[in-house]
Amino acid sequence: MKSELHIVGGGLAGSEAAWQAARMGVNVVIHEMRPEVETFAHNTSNLAEMVCSNSFRSDDHEQNAVGLLHWEMRRADSLIMRMADDHRIPAGGALAVDRGAFSAAVTATLTELENVRIETGEVNSLPSEGNWIFATGPLTSPALGGAIQKQTGSEHLAFFDAIAPIVHTNSIDMDIVWAQSRYDKGDDEAERKAYLNCPMNKAQYEAFIDALLAADKTEFHDGEKAGYFDGCLPIEVMAERGRETLRFGPMKPVGLTNAHHPEDKPYAVVQLRRDNKLGTLFNIVGFQTKMKHGAQVDVFTMIPGLEDARFARLGGIHRNTFLNSPTLLDHQMRLHTQPNIRFAGQITGVEGYVESAAMGLLAGRMAAAEMQGDCLPPVPQAAAMGALIHHITGGAEAKTFQPMNVNFGLFRPAPGLKGGRRGRKDRYKAYSDRAKAAWDGWLAQC
Repeated sequence: MKSELHIVGGGLAGSEAAWQAARMGVNVVIHEMRPEVETFAHNTSNLAEMVCSNSFRSDDHEQNAVGLLHWEMRRADSLIMRMADDHRIPAGGALAVDRGAFSAAVTATLTELENVRIETGEVNSLPSEGNWIFATGPLTSPALGGAIQKQTGSEHLAFFDAIAPIVHTNSIDMDIVWAQSRYDKGDDEAERKAYLNCPMNKAQYEAFIDALLAADKTEFHDGEKAGYFDGCLPIEVMAERGRETLRFGPMKPVGLTNAHHPEDKPYAVVQLRRDNKLGTLFNIVGFQTKMKHGAQVDVFTMIPGLEDARFARLGGIHRNTFLNSPTLLDHQMRLHTQPNIRFAGQITGVEGYVESAAMGLLAGRMAAAEMQGDCLPPVPQAAAMGALIHHITGGAEAKTFQPMNVNFGLFRPAPGLKGGRRGRKDRYKAYSDRAKAAWDGWLAQC
């Protein structure tokens, strides 16, 4: 057992950790509970299955922190980024993938490695011996969650995450809907038309909000309290914050021109993003929901162009668990009370596919180095990786710790730059340039 690195969870973080450790010469065992233990959100037994969205968000590595994280991961030979690039589909300035082909390719690549094996079945305890990474993600099983809670001695934290519906493309009325990425963003015609847009006038928008607020919602069990992550709020929760909230969020009409009626300015726009390479499926962007399935059909078919929509998947809501990492983990992502165990991915309190995979990348490298009698130097805080790991292992306030996407607010200020919106472009570019130099310097030492 001591000569192998055991990774519990075959999601994006676990898959990336396995790849990095295996590439460093360590023997790896991936423990994945599926298909023996299923979850409501997964549809296959493949590794790295993307359940909420098919997007890795912005790929801009000079003006966007998540795009910078893409860049750093590519420099570190990330399996997740390699497969994402191989199975990329048009999405404007975002990096979106054909999720089925992507997860199948990750699974095949890891299966073919001689020093990686995959064992199916549930791990429901924290072993006291051996080298372990727990990357069980938001759907950590109740048994394992209980074991983690018992070991950490803290209250097991939870919030609820919501999934957006997916629509069959041939059920969308293209006489109403048009293809355009916001501000025509993209390097080619396919990128500039990666999104479908459903326009609403004011009366349609008001009727939609009324229906959304009145729809039947999923009820929580007694004693459960929903504490949503702001980056993945159910659409009806956003609507409850104010009738105009959606028009300034996922339904904002800016940067778009109705190709059917260029002179008409829509009051609100619902966007759909391609979900697979064939273009046969589109997901409704930002429409995570806790509405019951029947209510979803009633409400979403009010959207112009989706009156006859057929849904490949309706939205859903699930419990998401995470550690109070600033209290529980050291700078190497090890559990203070049981340092043979590391945690990685979303369970550490990062939010998003890319952030989860990035923490898997670091955990895999750190564990492999330790097993080989070495210790990696601290990840520089100037890098996106460093800013993120610093936040979860001590930079955040433990009392108010909540899941966090990577963002430039986690970076140390760059001296001599203007503040405010006017100086933002130069400031972000300076952060990115500094991060790239720091990350390349760190990789050269590893």
